[in-house]
Amino acid sequence: MKFMQSVAAHRSRQRALLAANFYNTETLLGVLRAAKAVHGEVILQTSPSTLDYLGGVPLAVAMARGAARQLGVTAWLHLDHASDPELIESCVREGYDSVMIDASESDFATNVKRTRDIVALAHSSHVAVEAELGYVPKLGQAEVTPAGLTAPEDAAKFVAQTGVDLLAVAIGTAHGFYKKAPKLEYERLSAIRAAVDVPLVLHGGSGLDPEQWREAIRRGIVKINFATEIKDTFTRSVKQSLTNSSEIDLRKTFSPAIDAVTELVSAKVTICQMTGAAL
Repeated sequence: MKFMQSVAAHRSRQRALLAANFYNTETLLGVLRAAKAVHGEVILQTSPSTLDYLGGVPLAVAMARGAARQLGVTAWLHLDHASDPELIESCVREGYDSVMIDASESDFATNVKRTRDIVALAHSSHVAVEAELGYVPKLGQAEVTPAGLTAPEDAAKFVAQTGVDLLAVAIGTAHGFYKKAPKLEYERLSAIRAAVDVPLVLHGGSGLDPEQWREAIRRGIVKINFATEIKDTFTRSVKQSLTNSSEIDLRKTFSPAIDAVTELVSAKVTICQMTGAAL
């Protein structure tokens, strides 16, 4: 898997890959232009709801591959937070580089079984699999609790029993914007890193400060998911364009929003691409 070779290379240099969600052509271009500007690689993520919005998997693949090729950017395509095996199979068939099976809200045994099934499916097509262990709250869910954080011993068992390629861990982050400043359990992250030999993923990158990103990378995070700030930045910029002008040409009202996303994501890719010594 070329994708996992890239992950391994970043891991060996104590770097991370930014996994940025895109939602339309404009956010896709913003992310890719950012990666090009700072000479970095990027993971393009689509959620199931984005695939529904875009009209299906084949169109999303064509958009992502075509835009990355045109801009000359190394970009990997990832399915984020999927629970439907049929959707995952469709993404595998259409050429995604990696897929995520999210059974983290199930009990441990069910999470293992569902993940193991997807690993068997995806690996037969040389596609990598990410899974999540622990409680990383989604929008509207209860806040993080100590009981929901990933236990290093459970992580070791989970990886051994599933054969998963990447493991998303719960160390105090959450999806969406934070209601209060998050406190990440770095010692727990280090212990998980010592217990497993697969790359670790941090969900909930939006709202964390740069030093939290850097420390997470130092402690073993190799992929950081970043979505909410992209949506927020794009939408705020479009609203400003519409408020300050009577322009109806969406090519003009959307252009500043693309630039705003590019600026935002450039800073995040830069952090991820720093070597361990520079962090």
